[in-house]
Amino acid sequence: MPCFDIVKNVVVDDKPSFRVSAILSAFSLDPKAINEHFQGNIDIEDKEWSIGLIVGASGTGKSTIAKELFPNEYIDHYVYGNGPIVDEMPQGQSVKDIEKVFTSVGFASPPSWLKEYSVLSNGERMRVDLARAILEQRDIIVFDEFTSVVDRDVAKTTSYALSKAIRKLGKKFIAVSCHRDIIDWLGPDWVYDTDEKLFSFQEGGMTAQTSNSIYMNSQTSQNITFGRFLGGIII
Repeated sequence: MPCFDIVKNVVVDDKPSFRVSAILSAFSLDPKAINEHFQGNIDIEDKEWSIGLIVGASGTGKSTIAKELFPNEYIDHYVYGNGPIVDEMPQGQSVKDIEKVFTSVGFASPPSWLKEYSVLSNGERMRVDLARAILEQRDIIVFDEFTSVVDRDVAKTTSYALSKAIRKLGKKFIAVSCHRDIIDWLGPDWVYDTDEKLFSFQEGGMTAQTSNSIYMNSQTSQNITFGRFLGGIII
């Protein structure tokens, strides 16, 4: 999987408003030169993996990178109707298959399967979205804002349940998140850190302790080798 060099331009109207003009003038900004530049490498070509994680602080390019590299697999939200959740799942899936996937992602309450999406809690909605992505039979699922809207205990248990489900079903899943506390529970095979601009890989899953040691060692080095881990290109 490729090296990437992404330039995201900020489009300023040819006839900007008074406020926009004032900001451009006050900070000597050239409207044609306002952009964000993300450059790096996610080296997963010819590697065996099931779960990946793109992680970093807000504004460091996580979503931009995910959309650029996986445009057809990227998910940031679904639209649901007013029917029971079980009826909102993809057509062609049996009730048994839907029940199995609901349970595998931790959405295991049959009464909740009969509710509308709008009345579910944030944690339940996230699990429903994950189940729907799995049931859509995508080869790769790229899920943005993973665990961002739930409390951290729910995030950890959901990550653990999802990790088991993805590996058992033979799927590929990439979480995009600003939270590092899920690493131990999700056990990704690879991580791309947008803060440190570092890619690390360990087939079979890594732990937070293992990956954090790589991040700490990367602060003064552009490329490092540590066991099966390979440093990425600094942005």
